[in-house]
Amino acid sequence: MHSRYSGARTPAETRPEPTAGPGLGLRHVAVILDGNRRWAARQGKPSIEGYRRGGAKVHEFLGWCEGAAIPLVTLWPLSQENLNREPEELYGLISVIVKTLHELADSGRWRLRLIGDLDALPRETRQAMRAAAERSSRVDGLGVNIAVAYSGRAELLRAMHRLLGEHTRNGSRRDPAERLDDADVARHIYTTGQPDPDLIIRTSGEQRLSGFMLWQAAFAELHFCPSLWPDFSRADFDRALSAFSGRQRRYGL
Repeated sequence: MHSRYSGARTPAETRPEPTAGPGLGLRHVAVILDGNRRWAARQGKPSIEGYRRGGAKVHEFLGWCEGAAIPLVTLWPLSQENLNREPEELYGLISVIVKTLHELADSGRWRLRLIGDLDALPRETRQAMRAAAERSSRVDGLGVNIAVAYSGRAELLRAMHRLLGEHTRNGSRRDPAERLDDADVARHIYTTGQPDPDLIIRTSGEQRLSGFMLWQAAFAELHFCPSLWPDFSRADFDRALSAFSGRQRRYGL
């Protein structure tokens, strides 16, 4: 089902050959797609043009990840805080996200999964997003999490609520804190069953996580790129991979 936000679709593209391979140890790359509005302002254009250019960049970026044999990618285009933007701007951003989701599903290359509080979105919008993800569910290719209306704090609160509810339903009289461990929390986060990100990239030069994947980012390597998301290039991507390859991951040891 398409909503008013859907838009046109793009044809499938040729799959690139892997260039980096799994030798880097990258099982999961997550990206904070930052800088779309600043890109538009620098071009003297309205914000919607920055969002459109950022949406087009997603296709290109996923092709690079596919070529690098990275099996899982998480993209964060819309935070819970973004929902407080002016209605016209928010409408434009959401319309681009829906359009991009349907384009990705139509390509037949990537398996989409939505994470975040979709119930915070209008019903027609979340139905359109879920329809795109469902159409891609059987694709045997790169997995792509799309974090929409996402907040790391809200994700952890949701996990705690579910744990307490599970405890109540089981009728246990023991204090749940007595036996709570990492595995219990991991069962109730959005990305349960997936590897935590090995590398988190943030574009636009900002050097903070802004609440992104707070649980999953515990041992992730962080790479802050000065390029705005619409300008993020293959050279920027290669620099991020090169920086990751040069680091020694100690996991606190």
